[in-house]
Amino acid sequence: MEGQYQPEVEVAMRSFFEALPERQRRQYAAVEAVKLGHGAVHYLARVLDCDEKTIRRGKREMIEPFFLPPGRSRKKGAGGSS
Repeated sequence: MEGQYQPEVEVAMRSFFEALPERQRRQYAAVEAVKLGHGAVHYLARVLDCDEKTIRRGKREMIEPFFLPPGRSRKKGAGGSS
């Protein structure tokens, strides 16, 4: 991997990440992964305490964005439990 952040930056990143809605979490993690380059998905999943799939999905959404109505962070019917 090209770079890592200082521990105090990692703490701030995690705090910011946790305050975001789901879709913005993916986008933020994806932007950070692009900035850091090779190996960043694994590193950021550890730093942000999220699944690597979340970051990879965010990267896909950056390339092929989909649009949701204002106020929604998921597609209709996604992620709900019965």
